[in-house]
Amino acid sequence: MLRGLPVPRVPVGPLAVHFCAKVAGVSLRQYSTDSRALADSVLRYCERFQPDAVWVSADTWVSAEAMGTPVGATDDNQPLGGMGEPAIKSAADIARIPPPDPSSQGRYPLMIEALAQVVEAVGREVFVVACFDQYPFSLAAALMGVNEIMLKLTDDRPFVEALMERCLEYGTAYARALAEAGADLLSGGDSPAGLIGPRAYREVALPYERRLVAAIKAVTTTPTPVSLHICGDARPILKDMVSSGADVLELDHKVELAGACRIVGPEVALWGNLDPVGVLAQGSPAEVEEAARLAVQTARDCGHQRFVLSSGCTLALETPFENLDAMCRAVS
Repeated sequence: MLRGLPVPRVPVGPLAVHFCAKVAGVSLRQYSTDSRALADSVLRYCERFQPDAVWVSADTWVSAEAMGTPVGATDDNQPLGGMGEPAIKSAADIARIPPPDPSSQGRYPLMIEALAQVVEAVGREVFVVACFDQYPFSLAAALMGVNEIMLKLTDDRPFVEALMERCLEYGTAYARALAEAGADLLSGGDSPAGLIGPRAYREVALPYERRLVAAIKAVTTTPTPVSLHICGDARPILKDMVSSGADVLELDHKVELAGACRIVGPEVALWGNLDPVGVLAQGSPAEVEEAARLAVQTARDCGHQRFVLSSGCTLALETPFENLDAMCRAVS
């Protein structure tokens, strides 16, 4: 499908992350800090729902932690996140960031091991998406704090760009390590970049997205495809997102699918975009199936052959199993 070749049906690949821990009955802390627990959770989810694609991801703080941000959670069933003061406040803080080493820093080794376990278990039967966490602007926002980076964009843009250079190094190294471990698709998010407006996005975030995608694809003679996820209504920047070079754009449910198909064009795959809360978590199975069939039909009517049916963002822990069954049933 990603190559634009005929397929017997639309593939299904919900963004199941912490939901996998629920399926396996393990705490979010264990899921996020134990490679075996993470891999087993993904595999149990895969066995139960039989999607065409699975995701290997813990949270959006893996790279920030590797770069020095303290990460933790208030209890065992809360996702891990940044704790305490932002790690980067000055140029000296940027200078202290060591070169990236995915074999030793933070949870990088854990994530690579979990991915390898999933790839070994599913072979070529299931498409495996590995998250390299975040594109440079979003990673810089995690290191600085969202409020501070928004101020620095106006007051000291060279500071932000200097930090993004280091973030680019880490994103490239981590993504390459995941590709070497067998990922079929490399996914990254840049949601804070969707908050700065189209002009600043084009000037600041987009150039680093382009550089990261190009660096990832330069690794091998058969490049691993790359995906870009920006939460919210990304229509004002969708055409710019296409120019990032990403092979796949992950669409939030707030993006009108038919309009996105027209803006993006047929060469880039779209992955989405059912409402993960209003429909998948809170709707009935019948409502889920109706929404799924509508999304599939919309893409088909627009002539957009490169389409994966998915949730618009990560599945909520509260998502009823029967609703996910209904989503998968809609394409059968």
